[in-house]
Amino acid sequence: MENCCNEITTIALYDGQMIHTYVNGQNLDDFVRDIEKYKIIVTYNGRCFDVPFIEQYFGIQLDQVHIDLRFILKSLAFSGGLKGCERQMGIDRGDLSDIDGYDAVILWNEYQRTGDERKLKLLLDYNSADARNLETLMVMA
Repeated sequence: MENCCNEITTIALYDGQMIHTYVNGQNLDDFVRDIEKYKIIVTYNGRCFDVPFIEQYFGIQLDQVHIDLRFILKSLAFSGGLKGCERQMGIDRGDLSDIDGYDAVILWNEYQRTGDERKLKLLLDYNSADARNLETLMVMA
């Protein structure tokens, strides 16, 4: 999930087979309906950030079982944020390895300012890699 200030810009949801992306101003509200299909959610630092932010933003309560890999990985001596844990565990992001959360904000702002769909696609690819890699990290942990 990416947010800018007090709004959610994009969300990527991976169900183990497909990535579903949600974009503010396009289909963001569909996330509320779609997330209800799942009994378990897996995040990295979602307990402290993503879930409370999503709940407040949409005015909902996410009642799913929540596995926050931040705490599991820390107990296994992996730290440094999601990307740091990925690197320590040998997960390569390829062309997306140089993009971080700061870049995500810049990409969103550029997309908003110019309408350049390539900026949005790169942001969604970055978010999708986050979501997809959670499965790999969970299995490895």
